[in-house]
Amino acid sequence: MTRPTGPVAVLGLGTMGTGLATRLLDQGIQVRVWNRTAERTEPLAQAGAFAADHPAHAVEGTTAAICAVADGDALGAVLRGPDGVLAGGPYPGALVCASTVAPEEVVRLTGNVPSVLDVGMLGNRDHARNGELRLFVGGEERAFTAGRPLLELLGKQVVHLGELGSGMRMKLLLNLLMGIEVQALAEAVELGAATGLDRNVVLSTIAGSGFASPVMAFKSKRLAAGRFDQPDFRLRLMAKDLALVADQAAEAGLRLPLAVAAAEAHVRATEQGHGDEDCVAVAHALTPNPGTDT
Repeated sequence: MTRPTGPVAVLGLGTMGTGLATRLLDQGIQVRVWNRTAERTEPLAQAGAFAADHPAHAVEGTTAAICAVADGDALGAVLRGPDGVLAGGPYPGALVCASTVAPEEVVRLTGNVPSVLDVGMLGNRDHARNGELRLFVGGEERAFTAGRPLLELLGKQVVHLGELGSGMRMKLLLNLLMGIEVQALAEAVELGAATGLDRNVVLSTIAGSGFASPVMAFKSKRLAAGRFDQPDFRLRLMAKDLALVADQAAEAGLRLPLAVAAAEAHVRATEQGHGDEDCVAVAHALTPNPGTDT
């Protein structure tokens, strides 16, 4: 396998950004990191990464920069802000937008960048750390070919979908499925418990059935334990992605009633204060007494 040449910047050290940076360090790649809250850079700095003061500082001397921030506003600040990657002009390396944002937002924010890819990542923190992500990529063929060695270091599957924005379109579809499936699981469990069935028996039955997707089986363990902390995927980010799905559907002239219902439930659970918990905490929006665990 061809390896990336030169240092790589990772901008945004949430669950996935930290996993990506860790993977690169483990593979002997020089890594420069930045995060809005600087304390998150400390463990990576101790592991050998260079902690930068701002995004423009982080990308100095790098051949690739991976943006893994939470939303479109954060991506705009990282790229176009006063100390952003593009503040001094086009970035000369490969710019990888791995933040889940509207496809049009990627195109708008990176309009004058010569080599840019948008990458929808499928997987969790462990997949990121172990190079086992599934990566769905949009961008010009030339940019994809140049960036492929880096992507293959991070993922076990790398698929080029087409034009810039395609990676985000696929990512939003996948998150739509996940949001609906997790909510369906939570609804089935709440209905079972409300009608007298043992909650754990319901969960184990669903998880072991042919009706359960892998994500349902995985999330059933969190529901059984009532453990919503240390999220694999924050509920407020799922709410944001479902809103992006609704926007995409509206632009395409489609009615997606399941997507609308899931978006409303995720917003409700976020407003109840569960936004920074795992997305399976959407179950809170289904209870008779909102804001409680019962």
